[in-house]
Amino acid sequence: MKNESEENHMDEHGSYNQIQLQRRTNNTVNVWKSLKSKVKKKCTCTSKSAKKTFIDFFPVIRWLPKYDFKENTWGDIMSGLIIGIILVPQAIAYSLLAGLKPIYSLYTSFFANLIYFIMGTSRHVSVGIFSLLSLMVGQVVDREVLLAGFDLDDEDSHKFNSLNASDVMDVSSVNISLGLVDIECGKECYAISIAAALTFIAGVYQVLMGIFRLGFLSVYLSEPMLDGFATGASLTILTAQVKYLLGIKIPRSPGVGMLVTTWINIFTNIHHANICDVVTSAICISVLVAAKELGDRYKDKIKIPLPTELIVIVVATLVSHYCNLNEVYGSSVSGEIPTGFIPPKVPNFGLIGKIAVDAIPLAVVSFAFTISLSEMFAKKYAYTVKANQEMFAIGFCNIIPSFFHCFATSAALAKTLVKTSTGCKTQVSSVVSAIVVLLVLLFFAPLFYSLQKCVLACIIIVSLRGALRKFKDLPAQWRLNKIDAVIWSVTVASSALVSTEIGLMVGVVFSMVCVVARTQLPRVSMLSHIQNTSFYEEGDKYENLCPIPKIKIFRFESPLYYANKGYFLQSVYKMAGMDPALEIIRRKKMEKKGKKQLKRKQVDTTKEMDQGETSIQLVHKQDNIQTIILDCSSIAFLDTSGISAMKGLLKDYQEVQVSVLLACCNTSVIDSLSRGGYFGKENKDMHKLVFHTVHDAVQFARQKECSMTDSTV
Repeated sequence: MKNESEENHMDEHGSYNQIQLQRRTNNTVNVWKSLKSKVKKKCTCTSKSAKKTFIDFFPVIRWLPKYDFKENTWGDIMSGLIIGIILVPQAIAYSLLAGLKPIYSLYTSFFANLIYFIMGTSRHVSVGIFSLLSLMVGQVVDREVLLAGFDLDDEDSHKFNSLNASDVMDVSSVNISLGLVDIECGKECYAISIAAALTFIAGVYQVLMGIFRLGFLSVYLSEPMLDGFATGASLTILTAQVKYLLGIKIPRSPGVGMLVTTWINIFTNIHHANICDVVTSAICISVLVAAKELGDRYKDKIKIPLPTELIVIVVATLVSHYCNLNEVYGSSVSGEIPTGFIPPKVPNFGLIGKIAVDAIPLAVVSFAFTISLSEMFAKKYAYTVKANQEMFAIGFCNIIPSFFHCFATSAALAKTLVKTSTGCKTQVSSVVSAIVVLLVLLFFAPLFYSLQKCVLACIIIVSLRGALRKFKDLPAQWRLNKIDAVIWSVTVASSALVSTEIGLMVGVVFSMVCVVARTQLPRVSMLSHIQNTSFYEEGDKYENLCPIPKIKIFRFESPLYYANKGYFLQSVYKMAGMDPALEIIRRKKMEKKGKKQLKRKQVDTTKEMDQGETSIQLVHKQDNIQTIILDCSSIAFLDTSGISAMKGLLKDYQEVQVSVLLACCNTSVIDSLSRGGYFGKENKDMHKLVFHTVHDAVQFARQKECSMTDSTV
């Protein structure tokens, strides 16, 4: 059955014609049947659907056979080589953040590139070691290693607190359960066991999110919150590396308040700084920053970025080796990095109970950065990515490598930008990068034995330039959007001063609170007429607008629902200068007072009634408002409370002889009001209450006022 609604339309002579707008038939869909049909379709397995599912799960099968060697080969090889050259020193450096040996970060880079090549849908993102995730992994590793009784700062003896050296020969071991066998595991073994278990469960979370199609959750991670989280974590990363820059030994402070505690310890022990490390750090940072600045300034002319990190590492390693800096000056070096691969091992599921909660923010951050970068570059280069498949891809980039002594990965902006700037066309470049890492693993890893740790710290700190520069953008962000600036600041403060995990949670919650606050306390405004037009705008924002006598036009810039209905009503009352409930009470009091005075004077009954009516008329005339027009163009929807608020507003103002008209309502708002009985039985009053435009409502109110005046005369 078609719904018909009468709408008002002003003709060229200024009078109104009622036109019939026929609503299309609303075909109601049976929810149960629809759900049943979808489940049946999903559960029905045919050869065609199985093939499609398999190809969707491994996108490489779809695009690799169509690979254009002539068009893409050179760009992919060059970008892959450059990323591989950049990746090796960064991977070794980020192992400091994760609290693990450099060999494990090289494993991670190798496997992550290969798996994303097979399962990823983005052509450009670079997946591998990411400083923020390395820090999050390192914080969990440090905590669990400390709880197990190891000394975080003693890298040689790794004292186990619960045992005495006289009781056992190897005091650097702890019993952990691997499957059904209990074995003794030293600090390094225990640390990578924690990291692998953490990575495994984070990958499981990501795969489960992909199975349940939860990729849309990334939209709730706002850009200011992610930027603030990255900046706050960058401050924590910088703080953790300062001790390597200065060559001092201070107790590590994992957990809440790490930044403040670490800086206190740094200033307390700064007189123990190693001069060799300080000089080396100053030289390396100067070279790296100068190279980055020159690269940024002349990036249009220099198509291929200089491998500055690799050059610095090679030179620093040679100087450290031939000048014997470790023995002569006590400078801390990377130590032995073995070649080849360690046999794969099942993650220690007995540890998962300790770190299951820690894996949640790790999984969320890893996916959020990967999908945001994937979508950004897909939009830039005009192709599409699948959010849920990206969830599967990054999930298996964590699950599978966890069996090969790896830790968590995600896409990284800096390496992705380098990839695109050097001509990357497809994920074949990731295979080339993996080959470069493989060569280092098989042949070149031992050459980094004499590399000073302060050089690795310099590489990490210089890589944070982009995130730390966000502080410079804060004033511009404040001018652009104050709420986003506050979200960024709150997330930075909580991530840096408390902890990264709590900072992420605070940022997400605070962002959502700000969204709720924006709708709970939305912007409201009064509109006035733009002369010689049929348009209306905010009177306090524009000059030379004309208020309309006896008509108030109100705009409410938010959906109307349970949380803001009270604010809506109070705003209308304030704008109209009249609370109808209080006005009714006031009129009754004045009427009662007038009757008492008349009775006291013992005036004639007829005279009493005339004077009483005159009093009421004078009160109404004094209010000087006859019509309230609600501009509903910004009201996206109404819930039950919103409908009740609108009905109550209409009823209350009708009791004080003030009309309430609606303008610019969308169809969902009209349908909600219609179902709630706002327009009377069978919508009989719709043509008197709702209008297409504010101008139509104003003209209707004026015409009604004129007709009332004529009838009075």
